[in-house]
Amino acid sequence: MLKVRLMGTKNDIVWFQKILQRHPKIEVLEISELYSNKGTSKYYRAYAEVQKSNIKSSR
Repeated sequence: MLKVRLMGTKNDIVWFQKILQRHPKIEVLEISELYSNKGTSKYYRAYAEVQKSNIKSSR
């Protein structure tokens, strides 16, 4: 299992979360809410727990 910190704008984080959730080789266990970074109102962070998916690819 990996714990990943995502940092960027709200749109960037949501965009990348969707990519993670749709990827066939990644299983997303948990994604946190968005937290604002200190000193800026533009950038946020979120945390994700992911692991390798057990689905075998036909490639």
